[in-house]
Amino acid sequence: MGYRGEVEPFTRSWAALRTAVAELPDEDFARPSGCAGWLVRDLVCHLVIDAQDVLITLVTPADTEPTRDAVTYWEVSRTPPTGDDPLDALVVRLAAAYEEPRLLKFHLDDVGSAAGRAAGLADPRLRVGTRDVVLTAGDYLTAYVLEWTLHHLDLIAHLPDAAEPPEEGLALSRELLEKIAGTAFPASFSDRDALLVGTGRRAPTGAETAGLGASAARLPFVLG
Repeated sequence: MGYRGEVEPFTRSWAALRTAVAELPDEDFARPSGCAGWLVRDLVCHLVIDAQDVLITLVTPADTEPTRDAVTYWEVSRTPPTGDDPLDALVVRLAAAYEEPRLLKFHLDDVGSAAGRAAGLADPRLRVGTRDVVLTAGDYLTAYVLEWTLHHLDLIAHLPDAAEPPEEGLALSRELLEKIAGTAFPASFSDRDALLVGTGRRAPTGAETAGLGASAARLPFVLG
């Protein structure tokens, strides 16, 4: 794919997500998120771990040719998560250990800002290793636009007053998901709805199912 110039979408999507977290009142951390089995506080704890992964990956150069790109980086299944996975449960325990939302906000701002700076400094052509694969830093950061955008939607799933993800990130994420799925969603779908329905975050309406046609039977595309 070669999305070598996509550092800016990463930066804007990540900054918007961190800002959305920073602006949440404390009581919203105890509300459900769009991730099965996770409260908002659990999702924010997961974002801290994601930020650490970005930092680790960007300082893990590889000397072999890329084996994945921004599309093939993702493992795809048809089984939505239930929240019962041991790693998911570990995140819940870690989030509870923070006790106060301000501590989670501080840690995300601290590590998240560093991840954002590292992304801005990275050479998009640099080859990096993560999860036993090699890809360019540009493709890795592009893949994470999809990660940030989906988790932004998860963050605000039950928070109607919270800010939406940037339109640019939604559009790029839809493009990536369509390439992962090998099919385009109908033009009648907004980028947001294509992502929510396509990844199983909500069920399609009757009209959406009709619009999807044969593709409806292939849903959802669960990314990991």
